[in-house]
Amino acid sequence: MPLYENVFIARQDVSSQQVDGLTESFSKLIEENGGTVAKTEYWGVRSLTYRIKKNRKGHYVLMNLDAPSDAVLELERNMRLNEDIIRYLTVAVDELEEGPSAMMQSRGGRGGRGRDGRDRDRDFRGRDRDRDRDRDRGRDRDKGPAGGEARASAEAETATNTETATKAETGTKAETGTEE
Repeated sequence: MPLYENVFIARQDVSSQQVDGLTESFSKLIEENGGTVAKTEYWGVRSLTYRIKKNRKGHYVLMNLDAPSDAVLELERNMRLNEDIIRYLTVAVDELEEGPSAMMQSRGGRGGRGRDGRDRDRDFRGRDRDRDRDRDRGRDRDKGPAGGEARASAEAETATNTETATKAETGTKAETGTEE
């Protein structure tokens, strides 16, 4: 039989016992239609990324299914009809995951990572943020405040700016070679 992973989100104002009851009724429905539920995981109440049907949070539940497609269609039909279910997703998989899912594993230690699971000093592309910031400011981390050519061009630009400011302050044009 085909293998599926089904995740559904129940409304936030439903109790945990009611969510367990929903999970059991969905499991019975799958078994009545010739399938089996290999694993169920309750992920808890989690914040939604955006509001769904006036809800900001929801109870997340994962079910690993070994069932024919007719049983999954009936499960999805019942989820659509149930007012306590605000979203569901069923995905066909090649093999079912043994052990805890990635969501349950992420609840453990983060190992020096931030809230979103990424290194704090790396951006979303995996690049070093400090290196990019220093490069944008004209500094090279390995060569000090301003390295090599960047230092020479910065000094030349500063000298030019200083001469221009001095000329503007004195109000004379004698240095430029023109007379009034």
